[in-house]
Amino acid sequence: MPRILGVDIPGKKQIQYSLRYIYGVGPTVAQRVCEQAKIDPAKKADALSDEELARIINVIQNGYRVEGDLRREVSQNIRRLISIGSYRGTRHKRGLPVRGQRTSTNARTRKGPRRTVGAVRGKEARAAVK
Repeated sequence: MPRILGVDIPGKKQIQYSLRYIYGVGPTVAQRVCEQAKIDPAKKADALSDEELARIINVIQNGYRVEGDLRREVSQNIRRLISIGSYRGTRHKRGLPVRGQRTSTNARTRKGPRRTVGAVRGKEARAAVK
């Protein structure tokens, strides 16, 4: 199981798919990294030599923002939106969808489950009020 930039990538998979386990590396970036490092994308990650791993690490470090730097940048952007009081910032603060999605029927995973208000009736309701 090779380790690239502090992330264990699966060795049994092709390198173009294994690189996607790194935060900030998707399909397109993985293809570009393989091209720039001059490595066959279909090669298994376990079959890579130390020199090939060093080339991949060098390409990623010099050309792309990944892992800790990218996570830090994203969180700083969200904190900036919250601090200036923008609409998107307030949506982030409340844990609601930010990009205009509906909230009446979806977005339950972020808002929590719907709670029915008038579920208890009769004697149980009076007992619950006391």
